[in-house]
Amino acid sequence: MRDIEDAVDYYRREVGSHVALGYVDDLQDAYRLIASHPASGSLRYGYEIGLPGLRSVQFKRHPYLIFYIEQADHIDVWRVPHAKMDIPAWLQNPSS
Repeated sequence: MRDIEDAVDYYRREVGSHVALGYVDDLQDAYRLIASHPASGSLRYGYEIGLPGLRSVQFKRHPYLIFYIEQADHIDVWRVPHAKMDIPAWLQNPSS
């Protein structure tokens, strides 16, 4: 996913591989949370953009969110933006 690749590249380039690896660890922790408790994500942004099933979980140590929709047999991860972005606008424009 491009969002994740961009974040890892940024951390590696700007502050070092150890921080990039920390980001990946944080991402994996968030994935585990979603896998074990998919209904725990916030519905806030989903309602703001008219997708009531869209949930988000914030990373614990990095300023990123995972946006996803729970399906009957899997989880669809939509985007993984930086938390300081204009999230509703960013979610509505997939090319950004």
